[in-house]
Amino acid sequence: MNTLTKPDLTAGENTNFLLKEETRRIIGCGFEVLNEIGPGLYEKIYENALVVEFGLQGIAYEQQRRFDVLYKKHQVGFYVPDLMAFGQVIVDCKTIDRITDEERGKMINYLKITGLRVGLILNFKHARLEFERIVR
Repeated sequence: MNTLTKPDLTAGENTNFLLKEETRRIIGCGFEVLNEIGPGLYEKIYENALVVEFGLQGIAYEQQRRFDVLYKKHQVGFYVPDLMAFGQVIVDCKTIDRITDEERGKMINYLKITGLRVGLILNFKHARLEFERIVR
């Protein structure tokens, strides 16, 4: 299997980059998972593989934590993110053609619901990991 090189995620970044080290480590785990099992499988496989890799890397995480969705202080449903890492970053695993405004918009809503500020969309569809960092 071809191994992918991890990009330098720190080149040219602002030193006040919110949760810089945490998101760098999560994306690194995404590269590791994709290198190990390859692209294009079901999203749940990548979610579960990230759980294993987070454990190996000593990254605190929660899988499938439930958050209430409120409308005018009334619960109207719930949202269950794939993963939450470091208690601060929503991680959404995808196997889609490309990350679009639809996924970005959903992540912004997920961040509003959870009260968190940073989310990562990781797309495992292709041989090269696609990722986007969303900040609320």
